Amino acid sequence: LLVEGPTGTGKELVARAIHEASAHAAGPLVVLDCTSIPMSLAESILFGHERGAFTGATDRHPGVFEAAGHGTVFIDEIGELPMDLQPKLLRVLETRQVTRLGSSQPVPIQARIVSATWRDLRRGVNQKEFREDLYYRIAQARVALPPLSDRKEDIPFLVQHFLARLPAHVEAARAISPEAIAELRRRDFPGNVR
Repeated sequence: LLVEGPTGTGKELVARAIHEASAHAAGPLVVLDCTSIPMSLAESILFGHERGAFTGATDRHPGVFEAAGHGTVFIDEIGELPMDLQPKLLRVLETRQVTRLGSSQPVPIQARIVSATWRDLRRGVNQKEFREDLYYRIAQARVALPPLSDRKEDIPFLVQHFLARLPAHVEAARAISPEAIAELRRRDFPGNVR
């Protein structure tokens, strides 16, 4: 599943809701943020490593797919995944197994994969910035989240949600006037719900 939408629209919340409503809900939701993967450790983070696989590898470490077990791996901002890692990810998705760095033994994976991006990956494929075969593998189903400016009818519900989440001991407004809601609906919200 590929969740598409601008930053701040709630792509991770969609992934969490899908995970919690799935047969994988008993397992963990493991988040892989492609914007924060250090290139020197990328393969170790994704696939894991054995003790001694590289300098500083003092213990066996599972990668995100193995750590997810029977849960879900949420690959956030997959459009930021470097081109040299894309075929390796594709191989994991196709074979449903990973091989830790420093090992020759494949480990089967059972996790569901949900990806998200703010980028137009179809355009990225056309511009040779994203692998076409990987795109078709991750985008077997797609969910598009529109920006908040296209769904201003959600603003009153969001306001009520955030007001209800305020801790009881915090001194704050507990209601909002219709005039204030009307003013909020006139705004653009470039950061969306965030």
